[in-house]
Amino acid sequence: MIVRTLAELALELNGEVVGDGSTLIRGVAGIREAQPGDITFLANSRYEAHLEETRASAVICSREPRMTTLSLLMVDNPYLAFQRVVRVFRPDSHRPPPGIHPSAVVAPDAEIGPEASIGAHCVVENGASLGARAVLMPGCYVGRLVRIGEDSFLYPNVTVREECELGARCILHPGVVIGSDGFGFAFDAGRYHKVPQVGNVIVGDDVEIGANTTIDRATTDSTRIGDGTKIDNLVQIGHNVVIGQHCIIVAQVGISGSTQLEDFVTVGGQAGIAGHIRIGERATLAGRSGVTKPVLAGEVVSGYPALPHGLWKRITALAQKLPQLFQRTRTLEARVEKLERQSVREEVR
Repeated sequence: MIVRTLAELALELNGEVVGDGSTLIRGVAGIREAQPGDITFLANSRYEAHLEETRASAVICSREPRMTTLSLLMVDNPYLAFQRVVRVFRPDSHRPPPGIHPSAVVAPDAEIGPEASIGAHCVVENGASLGARAVLMPGCYVGRLVRIGEDSFLYPNVTVREECELGARCILHPGVVIGSDGFGFAFDAGRYHKVPQVGNVIVGDDVEIGANTTIDRATTDSTRIGDGTKIDNLVQIGHNVVIGQHCIIVAQVGISGSTQLEDFVTVGGQAGIAGHIRIGERATLAGRSGVTKPVLAGEVVSGYPALPHGLWKRITALAQKLPQLFQRTRTLEARVEKLERQSVREEVR
């Protein structure tokens, strides 16, 4: 069992202890689930009330003063600090050892970096390259001339098709498909003809891609994912899309072909983005937005079709009043009709 004092953790996290620095910490847990011996964290003001209810021995929090009897570990970024503490008490014990499993099929000319690990029933095709300490969990497929950077980790049943590239320290969760054909067809003589997809996908460094996400290869040139971008589960990214650095793309998003997302864009869950448009740097697309036009840098949009968020909120608020407005309109129409009949009778007299 790993044990640290609160003071030792403070040194590792560049934090400040308020309370008993000799408190022994044996594990990590959420603020509601924590037990004595655990350290938890507080990164959202909505959970402040749980400070008096938690059974944790210590709490990682921001540097603002708090009235509590608990020992505190104050840091600049509580959420990031908690992630580091998790690694202290729960090191990565599931990483497979280096080597190639006997059931794996690895082409003779594939380049396998030092300390790489290739699991059961993996296939690595001709000319492929795995960097140092890269990991292929069981069932992965690495196509011809694929390049995978050092320390990248592919969970079971990931497919990286021919000529695609992954940077260093990427994490691909189960079922990810990189480099499937883009959806391109030409209609002629009463039928659809497949347009060859001869480009590739280039994924930068430190990218994480969630389970069953698919990123299509370009028709020509490359579909690109920038350094540090994080993509959730069940996302579809079309051919020739370019995504900048450090973007966040939440589950079930669909991005149509040839659209460009600049750096630090956030896309909420189930949003859909039309093709051939540009989303500006640091823009935010709310969940379930339908984005059909370009979005300016820093803009926040929501709804379908996507509009500036403030305008969409006003429209939504007014939509709630439509039944009452409709009834008032009918009442006013009836009153006008009555007045018109009275006016006609007076004219006849």
